[in-house]
Amino acid sequence: MTASPDDPATITPTAAMSDAPDSVAADSSQDGTVDLDAIGRDLDAVEAALERLAQGTYRTDEVTGAPIPDEVLAGDPTARRA
Repeated sequence: MTASPDDPATITPTAAMSDAPDSVAADSSQDGTVDLDAIGRDLDAVEAALERLAQGTYRTDEVTGAPIPDEVLAGDPTARRA
C-alpha cells in the first residue's frame, strides 16, 4: 500500500517507532508507513479473543465446538477455528 498524505489509513511513524512492539513493526512497510487498517483488524481479533476468554469459550472452535489445540493457539492466540 502506498502512503498518501490524504489517506487516513496510513501514517508516517516518528522516531519512537523503533521502540514499538514487533507486532506494530510487522504492520509497517519498507517506506516506514503503518497500515492502520491491519492494526485495527489485529485489535479486533484480540478483543474478540478476550471476550471469548471472559465467556469461557476461548479454546473452543466457533464453528464445530471442538477444542482448539494448544499448538494452534500458540501460533495464533486469536484463532477462532482449529
